[in-house]
Amino acid sequence: MSVAPETLVHPALRVAVIGAGYWGPNLARNFAISTDWELVAICDMDLDRAEALARKTGNPSVVGSLDELLARHQIDAVAIATPARTHHQIAMQAIAAGKHVVVEKPLADNSVHGAQMVEAAAAAGTILMADHTYCYTPAVLKIRDLLADNELGEILYIDSTRINLGLVQPDVDVFWDLAPHDLSILDFVLPGGLSARTVTALGSDPLHAGKSCVGYLSMELESGILAHINVNWLSPTKIRRMVIGGSRKTLVWDDLNPQQRLTIFDRGVDLERQEMMRADAEDRKGATISYRLGDTWSPALSEFEPLGLMVSAFAASIRGARPAPTDGPSALRVLKVLEHADRSRAAAAATLSTDHSTAAMENAR
Repeated sequence: MSVAPETLVHPALRVAVIGAGYWGPNLARNFAISTDWELVAICDMDLDRAEALARKTGNPSVVGSLDELLARHQIDAVAIATPARTHHQIAMQAIAAGKHVVVEKPLADNSVHGAQMVEAAAAAGTILMADHTYCYTPAVLKIRDLLADNELGEILYIDSTRINLGLVQPDVDVFWDLAPHDLSILDFVLPGGLSARTVTALGSDPLHAGKSCVGYLSMELESGILAHINVNWLSPTKIRRMVIGGSRKTLVWDDLNPQQRLTIFDRGVDLERQEMMRADAEDRKGATISYRLGDTWSPALSEFEPLGLMVSAFAASIRGARPAPTDGPSALRVLKVLEHADRSRAAAAATLSTDHSTAAMENAR
């Protein structure tokens, strides 16, 4: 099922962007050019930075605090583009004032805060939405349609790589910085969403930055799918690739290949043939694995800016009083996996520390 903007003409909704740093300008630009929205204000403690952004986006008002924004301006919604540790306080205040809220990833700095935000929005009857931008890309929308149509058959495994030579973030590690993209995509495209039975994570800090800069996250989903995500700030090469292996076909999404972002391979292990072989011990001696080789094709993808579709979907959710495609509960599921990954790494570190202490004691005897 594709996400499409509303085609009816409605009065523009009034929005303010909170945060004029890294991501705020992208949100402000898309709200400013959208026919669904009127960009009313930019809110940032750094007024010079806010004024510079306002000049580029139609000269909305500039305010230095959320209190000032809510007191001075009649708005329908806010878009939060501030550090994750501030999302909860800003969102809760905006929701209490009856405003709809879209938050850049991650939804909050922990699942307790995220759950409070979801519950507050539900109680207030307002829309809470996460700006999981990749879910609004043409490629991911197509992947969702293909999986909904069972084009790949039963999903057997998912392998995702998101690595590049990137900035070491001051407030989050590589898991919280990069993995939300892949986790939100899985929640969006998999029928039934992201439901992890187990989560295992390993992280490395070769720069001694005090946080993981390289990470590997593995999940066994409730459906039995094994999903693996590799994130890395230190790779000299940039890779954004996801492989989804099915019982009938395999999909490869290469986000850095604009000529052929999606490729479907009609090849792999012939599971039906394998079952026949298992039933015949003599045949099994001769060939333990049967492969299927078929055609390869790439679906055509339309071109549009994902953030433009995201802001339109936000407006459609508000007007239709219905959950957004990347709503609060879906963002909360992503948060919970990230926290499970934190606990997995902490448990591994504690076990390693205990083993080292035990070994030291043994050597001292």
